[in-house]
Amino acid sequence: MLVVGFPTGALQANCYLLAAGEGEACVVVDPGQDAVEPIMEAVREHRLSPVAVLLTHGHFDHSFSVTPVCDGNDVPAWIHPADRAMLSDPLKGVSAETAAFFGGRLEMREPSEVRELADGVTLDLAGLRLLVDHTPGHTGGSVMFRAGTEEGGRLVLSGDPCSPARSAAPYFFRRRPLGDAGLVAGQGVDPARRHRGAARPRRLQHHRTRARRQPVPAGPRRPSLRAATGDVRRARAHPA
Repeated sequence: MLVVGFPTGALQANCYLLAAGEGEACVVVDPGQDAVEPIMEAVREHRLSPVAVLLTHGHFDHSFSVTPVCDGNDVPAWIHPADRAMLSDPLKGVSAETAAFFGGRLEMREPSEVRELADGVTLDLAGLRLLVDHTPGHTGGSVMFRAGTEEGGRLVLSGDPCSPARSAAPYFFRRRPLGDAGLVAGQGVDPARRHRGAARPRRLQHHRTRARRQPVPAGPRRPSLRAATGDVRRARAHPA
């Protein structure tokens, strides 16, 4: 399997191209801001032919270039229906501070062809079998894409997974455990490592201890000055 990845845009969201190998068909995952040129450069370098664009969720840092990439290559975009509205309203679902940073408005439109993802569906694209896991939390339509590799490993493209409402176990971890993923691509990590209920290493406790004066060990008792003076006087009074 060929995996090409690079960060895009102001928020450095990762974009990926997946293919069975050099000179084959490929899928593009999460084309964010300023992603068109590096995508086409990777396509030319590896002699790839895009057949679809997959979106882990609808936030603009992962989907900003979806329309030019899809329409420029005449391929569909795949997204969960809960996030589809973000393709034409990219600031929907982001904080007021984030929207203000971009002037409160970003111009986007849907690609000519949009197909909707569903939990548990397997996509056969570009010679790859990609299993879709619906993982709501970061957005209502967040998904992960899973695939096996020729080397026997497992690839997971995760977007921005997180635990909804600070629950003890993330929704996706409770409902559909991903197991021991051999490789996790994207912004996220192995869900088992993000599991809030997992045991964490204990922090080292640093205690301040005051230095205590240790008692001087008892030695042979030294004679007092008075005793020594008396001995001298007696010696003078009674010379040998």
